[in-house]
Amino acid sequence: MTDTPVSPEADPSDPAAELAEVFEQKAVRLAKRERLIAERTDAAGGAYPVAVPVTDTIPGLRSRFGELEAGAETGVTAGVAGRVVFSRNTGKLCFATLQSGDGSRIQAMVSLAVVGDDALQGWKELVDLGDHVFVSGEVISSRRGELSIMVSEWTIAAKAILPLPNMYSELGEESRVRSRFLDLIVRDQARDTVIARAKVNASLRSTFTGRDFIEVETPMLQTQHGGASARPFITNSNAFDTDLYLRIAPELFLKRAVVGGIDRVFEINRNFRNEGADSTHSPEFAMLEAYEAYSDYNGIADLTQELIQNAAIAVAGSTTVTWADGTEYDLGGQWDRLSMYGSLSEASGRQVTPETGLDDLLAFAADAGVDVPPHATHGKLVEELWEHFVKPGLTRPTFVMDFPVDTSPLVREHRSISGVVEKWDLYVRGFELATGYSELVDPVIQRERFVEQAQLAARGDVEAMRIDEEFLRALEHGMPPTGGMGMGIDRLLMAITGLGIRETILFPLVK
Repeated sequence: MTDTPVSPEADPSDPAAELAEVFEQKAVRLAKRERLIAERTDAAGGAYPVAVPVTDTIPGLRSRFGELEAGAETGVTAGVAGRVVFSRNTGKLCFATLQSGDGSRIQAMVSLAVVGDDALQGWKELVDLGDHVFVSGEVISSRRGELSIMVSEWTIAAKAILPLPNMYSELGEESRVRSRFLDLIVRDQARDTVIARAKVNASLRSTFTGRDFIEVETPMLQTQHGGASARPFITNSNAFDTDLYLRIAPELFLKRAVVGGIDRVFEINRNFRNEGADSTHSPEFAMLEAYEAYSDYNGIADLTQELIQNAAIAVAGSTTVTWADGTEYDLGGQWDRLSMYGSLSEASGRQVTPETGLDDLLAFAADAGVDVPPHATHGKLVEELWEHFVKPGLTRPTFVMDFPVDTSPLVREHRSISGVVEKWDLYVRGFELATGYSELVDPVIQRERFVEQAQLAARGDVEAMRIDEEFLRALEHGMPPTGGMGMGIDRLLMAITGLGIRETILFPLVK
């Protein structure tokens, strides 16, 4: 006997016929709903009772009785509920597979000898694939060794009006994303990804707690966007009669917390960026940011490595994770750290330093066939060239250190190398997973950087930052030396599971 549900389905090459089949099934199921309501004998019955007398869970019964020998009886009565994902009705004995939310399954056996003719006939006539049903009876193992409930009573817990998809055929990506509720019903990996995300978040919080960090929440609606170079979403507040921005980063508020004396602070929450969507970008995404007073970008890199390795262990039991395609990826050990300028020079065979002029970089980009970004600066060109020459060759997790100063307006200048800042980007699985800084805490230099950004904005750079006077006022009250980091939670799931970003987000934005 198979546990795979089968629902009648029209020829998939004929959408009109398939749609007609769905409408026909819906009409039949609506009639069954009406009958259930009409035959209801008390307030708890009908097609959608307010509650059913569940005493056990399907995974709990599997844990207790999963090793029963074929044909064994337990004498234990259990009441469970689940969704019908397989059904086979024979003369005097009906079989159904009930599935719980975590994907665990148990067989329900509805026998004429136990429930009587009326209850058996009602089951045959009223129960469809996709319905939630409650069954109560003895826990047994069938002759084929399948853990089962020998049903003594049953009731509909929720009537499904639309049929389940055919689970012989996997849902396409668009269907999975647009109808995630169906994806969760029919596909183990969808449920596993939700569980993995929960484990990752729990692990991150546990690692931070072990290091005496405090979790806070900062505003998502801001009067001025900042903390990153990105185009914001804009909305309007009726109460305040002003435009507001959905935050692109929590950075400037978390730094205010450090100024206020919360020396180790982090936040896990949503960010919004009004930009493109692709395999590694989503307009709405979950972000982790953390700041540690009296640390720097080296210390925060150590913390980030620990956070990710602990998260991998929480999900996979090891720092070696297995991606969805079966590839094993090693997140263990000490990760490489390489210089942006040094690695670019080595990979391209052409010396590039912070002193290399803009004209030389433009010529270099033209020779290499690298597109020149709008409002090109030294730093933007260096980063574009680095992505062209170095990024494709990164396989292991790697911290790319020491970025151009003009692309990192919130970062402290390098303590010994002129023209660069103490910033790293962490690359895992070929994409940027996290970034970390030795934070700029000098309010005078920070104001100069903001002014430079404002000038870029005036020239049409929609991603440039604006001058944030309130943040500058906080810095003027004294911010200690600090290391900070930011990491996308969705991308962390990508690194651990090997999935695309739309698979790691439970309900991603789609057109």
